Amino acid sequence: MAVFVLDRQGKALMPCTEKRARLLLERGRARVHRLVPMVIRLVDREVASCELQPLRLKLDPGSKTTGLALVRDAQVIDPQSGEVQTSSVVLNLMELVHRGRQISEALTVRRQMRRRRRSNLRYRAPRFLHRGNKKSGWLAPSLQHRVDTCMTWVGRIQRWAPIRAISCELVRFDMQALQNPEISGIQYQQGTLFGYELREYLLEKWGRQCAYCDIKDVPLQIEHIRPKAQGGSNRASNLTLACSCCNQKKAARSIEDFLAKDPKRLANVLASAKKPLRDAAAVNATRWALANALKATGLPVELASGGRTKFNRCTLGIPKTHALDAACVGKIDAIQHWQRPTLTLKATGRGSYQRTRLNKFGFPRGYLMRSKRVQGFGTGDMVRADVPSGAKAGIHTGRVAIRASGSFNIQKHQGGKAVVVQGISHRHCRVIQRGDGYGYFFNRADNTGREQARPTTTDAAHPALYLPALNGGVSRAV
Repeated sequence: MAVFVLDRQGKALMPCTEKRARLLLERGRARVHRLVPMVIRLVDREVASCELQPLRLKLDPGSKTTGLALVRDAQVIDPQSGEVQTSSVVLNLMELVHRGRQISEALTVRRQMRRRRRSNLRYRAPRFLHRGNKKSGWLAPSLQHRVDTCMTWVGRIQRWAPIRAISCELVRFDMQALQNPEISGIQYQQGTLFGYELREYLLEKWGRQCAYCDIKDVPLQIEHIRPKAQGGSNRASNLTLACSCCNQKKAARSIEDFLAKDPKRLANVLASAKKPLRDAAAVNATRWALANALKATGLPVELASGGRTKFNRCTLGIPKTHALDAACVGKIDAIQHWQRPTLTLKATGRGSYQRTRLNKFGFPRGYLMRSKRVQGFGTGDMVRADVPSGAKAGIHTGRVAIRASGSFNIQKHQGGKAVVVQGISHRHCRVIQRGDGYGYFFNRADNTGREQARPTTTDAAHPALYLPALNGGVSRAV
C-alpha cells in the first residue's frame, strides 16, 4: 500500500513506497502525520520543487460497502499494434463499510421509546405539524450517511494526494424491469445492457455460487426456479444461478421434486428468491446525490456504468472485490499492480447521546456514563497496551472501548478474526491515534480474490518499521 506524503506546508505530494517512507523516517527527513492510513510529512521539501503526476480516485458505490481505488493514469504503447492504450497503476485500494442499517435500527429504537412515552407515561402533543416540508433531494438518514461517508473520504484523500480527476460508477437498477421483464414498450429490457445488469444483480443476490450445490469459481447459468414449461416467468424472483451440471439435472422438473431429498436447501432457495430489493433501492436513491456531490468538488468527474466495470474486470482477469471493482471503473485498457492489500474502513460512529439502554418494551434497563473520556482515553481510539505480566501479558494494539472503572477492552484483528481482549488497565495503554469514527484493518488479497484479514499493528515510536511489505513499486517517489 502506498504511503501518502505531504510537504513541509502540509500540501499533498506524490505517494511513495513503504520502503522509501521507512528510509525518510530513519534519516530524519520526514515526520509521522497519521498512522492509518499512513501519512508522512517531509521537513525539507515543498510542492514547488516536486514533479506531480496525474492521479485519479475511483469509486464503486454500494449499499453496504463502497470500493475506493487511488490510481495513477498512464499511457502505454502496444508493441504489436502501436496503439496508445490507457493504463491505470493502482496505488491504494480501500473498502468503505457503511453503517446505514445501524442508523435505521437506532432511529427505530428511538421512535419506539417516544411512542411508549406518549402512550402510558404522559401526554405529549403530536409534532407532525412542526416538522415542515422536506427539501427537494431529501434522503433518509441511513441513505444520506452513505453519501456523507463517501464524500468524507474523498475529501481526506484529496488532502493527502494530488488528485486531478474522479471516476464513479453510476449504477442503475430498473426496479420494474427486475420484477417484470415482460413489460411492453420499446422493449429496452431485451437489450444487451439490461441482460448484463440483470446478470450482475443475480450474481450479487445469490452470492456468486450455485444455488443447488454451492460450487464457486465456475461458469454459472441463469436458471428458472419454476420451469417455464410449468408456467414459470422471467421475473427476477423466479431466477437463480446454477452450474451447468445442476442445470441439466434439474431440466424441466419442479424445484420441489428436484430438492425432495434436501428440504433445508429447498427452504433456503425459496426464501432467498423472495429477498427484497432493498440494496438495489438504496443504490438507486443515492446514485445521483453522490454524483452531484462529486461534481461539487470542482474536479473532472467521469461517470461509468456497471456493465462497463464488469467488462473491464472480466477482460483483464481481475478477481471480484469492491476495491478492485473501483479500479476497473471507467474507460481503461490495462491495470497494473492491482495485487495489493485492501484497507477496510469500517464506519463505527463517534458515540451516542443515548444515556440508557432499553429493553424490548422501551423501558430503561441501565444508565450509561455521561463522560466520553476516561483517563484521557475515548472509545474508538487506537491504543497500544504493553502488559508486563499476568494472563494477558504481551502487546495489544487495536480499538479501545472505555469503562468508567479504568479497565478497558481492546479489539484487535488476529488470524482473520476480531479478538477482544478484556480487562486491560489504562495504566498500560497509550494512544497512537485518536478515534475518528472509523475502524481500520487490512485485507491481503491474492490472485484468486480470496482475502485474509491482516491487523494494523503499528508502533507509535517508529511506525514505518511495521508497514506491510509489498512486492513491486507503486509510483515515482518524492
